[in-house]
Amino acid sequence: METKEYIESGVLELYVYGLLSETESEEVAIMSKNNPEINTEIIAIEKAIIALSASFSPFHSVANYEKIKEKLELKHSPKVIELEPTRNWSQYIGWAAAIVLMVGIGLQYNQMQLTSNQVASATSDKAKLEKDLKMLELKNAASENSLAVVRDTKNTIVALGGQAVAPESTAKVYWNQDTKVVYIDAAGLPEPPEGMVYQIWALKLSPLTPTSIGLLENFNSNDQKLFAVNNADQAEAFGITLEPAGGSLTPTMEKLYTLGKV
Repeated sequence: METKEYIESGVLELYVYGLLSETESEEVAIMSKNNPEINTEIIAIEKAIIALSASFSPFHSVANYEKIKEKLELKHSPKVIELEPTRNWSQYIGWAAAIVLMVGIGLQYNQMQLTSNQVASATSDKAKLEKDLKMLELKNAASENSLAVVRDTKNTIVALGGQAVAPESTAKVYWNQDTKVVYIDAAGLPEPPEGMVYQIWALKLSPLTPTSIGLLENFNSNDQKLFAVNNADQAEAFGITLEPAGGSLTPTMEKLYTLGKV
């Protein structure tokens, strides 16, 4: 094997680190005496180890480091010095404890985040349930109120039939002639166009005298379609017209949707 190949084979590094057998080490020592290039390479490897050892010297005691350095710098001696690093077990244990602590903190943080998210989700669900319950209570109250109006035997029920503009339309008036309270059941009316509103009229027939007793506002949002309007003192008939938003002073007869006599 040529000198260059021998140097590049890695044998000299193993020799310096003391990883060769005794026979192999003796062969390298003999070759280093007879071959200046090999001897020079061994010295270079030893110097590199010194420099490397210097960078890690804080992990060794000063005495151990100086001994290693002194032995490596003995150029006349081919004897290999086996480097045995000082094992600082307390340092390893400290690093291991730190890693375990960091992992523990990470797991604890993740658990806290998960718990926080669960609490936030539970709070959101609770708020939604409370909102749904409130809406249900309101709807239930509206339904009970509607039933109370329909079942009140003191109410006079006036059926309103569809007129020429909307013959399919129907409505009912629940009029308590003692209290004068009026409710309108508008379930049979179509939804009013945007910008328009149904207006309720209490009518005297002779002569024909219409009196507005209210508007059916928020028509779309009223699920029961039961509206309380103003009281009616005297009425011989009731009619419903479609008027511009805000209502009209007099009924638009061309937009008369329903009409019925008491």
